[in-house]
Amino acid sequence: MGLFDKVMGAINNPNLQANTSQLGGILNTAQQLSNTLGVDQGTVNTAMSVVGNFTKSALQDKRAENGEQAAQSIVNQFSGLNPSPEAIRALFSSTQVSQMINIIAQRTGLDASIITNMLPQLVSMVLSFLNSGTNSQNPVQGNNPVLHGFLDADGDGDVDIADAMQMAGRFLK
Repeated sequence: MGLFDKVMGAINNPNLQANTSQLGGILNTAQQLSNTLGVDQGTVNTAMSVVGNFTKSALQDKRAENGEQAAQSIVNQFSGLNPSPEAIRALFSSTQVSQMINIIAQRTGLDASIITNMLPQLVSMVLSFLNSGTNSQNPVQGNNPVLHGFLDADGDGDVDIADAMQMAGRFLK
């Protein structure tokens, strides 16, 4: 089951936080970011993919070090639609941030200063997307099917946050 399917399952589960308004808010924020930067949505999606991959790796490390609840705790703490520089500091080393900026710059042609300014927003959107599977009654519980799917427990490597968000956008239309 793909990440989008996990999100759809979360929307259909009244015990989880996912809802169409939440997805719509994330997608609207991505569109606003695109408009603010004066770039096409594909550029933002490419940047989101890179951020998603780095976030996946960072959350996998947190989970390996401290368990599933540690990864869920970061998702709970830093998800939202407001930019969160704190989320970047909680997830990534300065080397990882530099690598992320370089990869996004190579793939999109955006200037590093623009990427640096958009990273807090992108990380918050990725974490918001992952938060959709959080249990409504017990948010610290580590049984988030969206987060679990994102961290790709079966190891097949077929997870891309930007693809899942594009599918969510098509679903909402």
